[in-house]
Amino acid sequence: MNLTSTSFGDNQAIPTACAFCAPDPANHVTMSDNRNPAFDWNEVPDGTKSLVLICCDSDVPGRPDDVNQEGREIPADLPRVDFYHWVLVDLPATARSIAAGEYSSAVTARGKDGPAGPGGTRQGLNNYTDWFAGDADMEGKYFGYDGPCPPWNDSIVHHYVFTLHALDIDRCPLEGEFNGAGVLSAIAPHTLARASITGTYSLNPKI
Repeated sequence: MNLTSTSFGDNQAIPTACAFCAPDPANHVTMSDNRNPAFDWNEVPDGTKSLVLICCDSDVPGRPDDVNQEGREIPADLPRVDFYHWVLVDLPATARSIAAGEYSSAVTARGKDGPAGPGGTRQGLNNYTDWFAGDADMEGKYFGYDGPCPPWNDSIVHHYVFTLHALDIDRCPLEGEFNGAGVLSAIAPHTLARASITGTYSLNPKI
């Protein structure tokens, strides 16, 4: 199985239009277009009954001490954790593409609705749900795609891995609200094949 994108090449920069935040000289960052990237895939294995697409950034700082703090930089050797940006399940087995902006075309304060998604799909909670907890203006349940917004003072480029999973079941075996880690655990026994593409992004003008 192969997964490609017309929005960015493998291990190449994700365009600002597909990010949650864009660089801003005055304020470090500003909200961006937040359009989901375009994807195409082929060579789906026989027996596939549905597809799952997950995006995860594993370069997120494990401690918030230095995050977005003036005069400080997040060290490269700081332990890093997973941050899920998109959890899309129940794509039909016949699907072969996702159009740019089909699932997200703007930043939605307090999060987009879910889990029901376009065309009978379902979308899980991404980790902006946790990130904005306690923020009076942004707190909410963030379903579906929300793109990159790494700390503007991080010393490393972040890597966003989009992985397509071909499953031998018609529907992801989770109900209600779910997240990326839960989906990966639930689909592990049902995965026939997977394919990935990685995009990079940084808001640090020094790198």
